[in-house]
Amino acid sequence: MDITLSSCFIAVDDHDKALAFYRDALGLEVRNDVGFEGMRWVTVGAPSQPDVNIVLEPPLADPNASSADRQVMAELMAKGLLRGVIFATDDCDATFERVSAAGGEVLQEPMDQPYGVRDCAFRDPSGNMLRFTQPLKK
Repeated sequence: MDITLSSCFIAVDDHDKALAFYRDALGLEVRNDVGFEGMRWVTVGAPSQPDVNIVLEPPLADPNASSADRQVMAELMAKGLLRGVIFATDDCDATFERVSAAGGEVLQEPMDQPYGVRDCAFRDPSGNMLRFTQPLKK
């Protein structure tokens, strides 16, 4: 049996700002843009990984969610408490320069970590933390 990652989800509160970041700053391709019941999902991914999708979804993608639950999710997102993703890169420093030049909110400049990677971190326009890691050469 072979199990592979197909999709992961990142909550965003403004799809147009998210698209400008994920498409324009990170260079991901847009694969799908769907509206349903007043909500929107945009699927992006790296051209080099056609079978792995990142779905930019509403903070609470449930049309039956209560207004109280929607408020809680909005508050968590505003605080940056929802999890993001970790991207692999072959050049952490170049990635840092590209994303910061595009206006990405820097959380951590590139640094060597004791667990074997060089990484940096940003927040996307919705406050999600994204890390970019490069294995250290031995």
